[in-house]
Amino acid sequence: MPQPKYRTDIGKIEQLPEAEREKLKPITNKFVFRVNDYYLNLIDWDDPNDPIRKLVIPNEGELKEYGRWDASDEDTNYVVPGCQHKYESTALLIVSEVCGAYCRYCFRKRLFRNDVKEATTDVEPGLRYIASQPRISNVLLTGGDSLILATPKLQAILTRLREIEHVRIIRLGSKIPVFNPMRIYEDESLLETLKTFSTPDKRIYVMAHINHPREITPEAVRGFEALHNAGVIVVNQTPILRGINDDSKVLGELLDKLSWAGVTPYYFFVNRPVAGNRDFVLPLERVYRLVEEAKALTSGLGKRVRLSMSHTSGKIEILAIEDGKAYLKYHQSRDGQYGKFMTLDCPPDAAWFDDLPGSERYWTRPKKRTEDVVSVNELPDLPSRASHPIRKAST
Repeated sequence: MPQPKYRTDIGKIEQLPEAEREKLKPITNKFVFRVNDYYLNLIDWDDPNDPIRKLVIPNEGELKEYGRWDASDEDTNYVVPGCQHKYESTALLIVSEVCGAYCRYCFRKRLFRNDVKEATTDVEPGLRYIASQPRISNVLLTGGDSLILATPKLQAILTRLREIEHVRIIRLGSKIPVFNPMRIYEDESLLETLKTFSTPDKRIYVMAHINHPREITPEAVRGFEALHNAGVIVVNQTPILRGINDDSKVLGELLDKLSWAGVTPYYFFVNRPVAGNRDFVLPLERVYRLVEEAKALTSGLGKRVRLSMSHTSGKIEILAIEDGKAYLKYHQSRDGQYGKFMTLDCPPDAAWFDDLPGSERYWTRPKKRTEDVVSVNELPDLPSRASHPIRKAST
């Protein structure tokens, strides 16, 4: 199958009535729009509530700025431009300001506003910071979408990371495996690059963003297999989204199809209360019930998934919600409270950790880093800087 054509003008999506295209233009004037022909063909255009359609076609609710643009306070995690370090062993490199698919629910929606330029195309400061921190064993390439990068630029970043001895795992956050799987299995140089840098003791993981079982097409399965053959481990994470996958049978089918394709169900996330995303948000109790009902429909391989909130203070696992109580624990913690168990009242309309009465006892909102941000000039140069310069890691 040839590479699909990308479209960035909502006015040229012929499947939409002209009146609807005109109505959606103010949204695409504010938020970037990007989709391709392959993914558009997955949509049932006769169904106005088609879940694949809702994933990528703008909706008027995006202009309702309920919530915060940065619901997890990522601005407090930056240590140098383009690099976040929230948890001790893991750093994030923001390698792309472009996404494979501009999902309308994205928690980094702020990055795709036409008036915001938070992302940087220079990953050199981040690489130098990671090299200076022996405690960092995991690096996540994200953004944006790491697999939207041209293969030579991705190869250059991977080369540099593999020259840092303490970096054991490299993760590639991406929607591409189901949004444009041909980009994976038709690019032999990409697969050879991944095979080179994913070794038995230093693996590359693809952190796939698969939201609905209909995204797992024969082409997607072929892409998974190509990644597996290159030595890459593929896992999946998705939020539970109103109108898209808020059905236990749909979630159960997703868990089954992932397991059958050799893709580990990693996280189900509670959708973050980001500005413009209210239409996708569900109450915590409803999310918990959906996940438990879905797990009852699948095997133990599907049941590996964890339900979590990626909160400012850490990843909070939802263990149970019963009789108006939420039973939670810190699966990851910004302040080292790993495993901390919490029992909190859970009102019926609570949709986020902050909505639970008493949650403020367990965390304090961090301040934006200023004086403690590492100066780029204070970081050591990498030995290979001259031989592998990376100034702009754009598409």
